[in-house]
Amino acid sequence: MTHGTFATALNCMDGRAQEVVVNLVKKKTKVDFVDMITEPGVDKILSLGKNKKLVDWIKNKINISVEKHGSRFIAIVGHYDCAGNPVDEKTHKKQIKKAVEKISNWYKGKKVEVAGLWLDEKFKGNWI
Repeated sequence: MTHGTFATALNCMDGRAQEVVVNLVKKKTKVDFVDMITEPGVDKILSLGKNKKLVDWIKNKINISVEKHGSRFIAIVGHYDCAGNPVDEKTHKKQIKKAVEKISNWYKGKKVEVAGLWLDEKFKGNWI
């Protein structure tokens, strides 16, 4: 019995970003399902790493997706007008790139691709 194919999205909890991200990740990866891990301002949380307990909690969830669901793609998402991380687009993109680097290091040698995704003011996605 097959359970389908999976990717993972580390996304803000903002409801405006959920369907958009699922659709963009599915389109990019051709998977059946997207495991959604949400935290307000997840790009900031991961890039700064100040709250070790929260970062470890997120990592545990990613591990479930990668190890139990076989996810081979992880998207790190930041978006315009984020209440949990109210910074400009340039700062978001910098944080997304830093988070991509961090998560990529966690899964070195595991054939897991990590990519950043920015959602603009119209919630149109751009891979970065």
